[in-house]
Amino acid sequence: MPKGLYIKKNDEYLERYEQNVADLSLLGRGDGTEVMLQNIKKDNNSYISPGEKPELMEFFYILKGIIEIKINSEQQRLSKGDYIYVHELKNTVQFRTLEDTQLLYITSKPTFFGLSKSINDLVKISKKSQKKDMYTHDHGSRVQQLSIKISNALNLNNDKVENIGFASLFHDVGKMNIPDEILKKPDKLTEDEMNCVKEHPGSGYIMLQETYYKEISKIVKQHHERLDGSGYPEGLKDDDIMLEAKIIGIADAFDAMTTNRPYRKAMTSKEAIEELRKDVESGKYSKKLFEILIDIIKKENN
Repeated sequence: MPKGLYIKKNDEYLERYEQNVADLSLLGRGDGTEVMLQNIKKDNNSYISPGEKPELMEFFYILKGIIEIKINSEQQRLSKGDYIYVHELKNTVQFRTLEDTQLLYITSKPTFFGLSKSINDLVKISKKSQKKDMYTHDHGSRVQQLSIKISNALNLNNDKVENIGFASLFHDVGKMNIPDEILKKPDKLTEDEMNCVKEHPGSGYIMLQETYYKEISKIVKQHHERLDGSGYPEGLKDDDIMLEAKIIGIADAFDAMTTNRPYRKAMTSKEAIEELRKDVESGKYSKKLFEILIDIIKKENN
């Protein structure tokens, strides 16, 4: 099949979210846009609410059924072939299904991840992992924020930024499988213990393969790879490492250095930058990403 072409048959979907009165199936996604199929049972009220960002566009095309929508105190009925389109919506709109109804739902901003069972399960697993080791408390969120700032400085497209956002949030989810006595050890790890720790990118890769965001699994797997081949789990080099993984890798390293660990105190931002500078000079990290990181940290500290 040509690259970029996706064909689904027999009611296939990327993922499905089900409630008693409605279900929502994710059919496709790209560049921040999501295409979904929504089924709502008869005699149920639904709502279209203003988005967090005013530029949000939502489109609802009626494939079957009848809905009744209230507009300026008047009721209007819409049926097969009619559609609702909202952009810069100011107030919540309510509609009621008069028959079992099916809608083609398109949104310009990612929506489904908030309903995704697999993603929410991973969030729970990630939180459990963070409770195992206080060092990781909010680590994923900090790495996510920094990774997104680096991505925006590079003017990456919406898809890449979105993927980096999720991959950075879940980059250490595989640590759930590391025994507490290793994760919380206050001393230097033995070679065997370090090899156990090095399994977490691969474990995270496997977990994410089960979600509709499985394309980020490769990013998670590579976030400890280094340009000179000294990283893990595969010892990849240079262009064999995804840009997304390189971004998360340097953001992760900076946050790790500036956070208290069981075996050492946190470095200052200045100390961490100097340590990273040595790693850049030795070929572990991208000089361009390092310079962007420095610029971000300087702006935040001013």
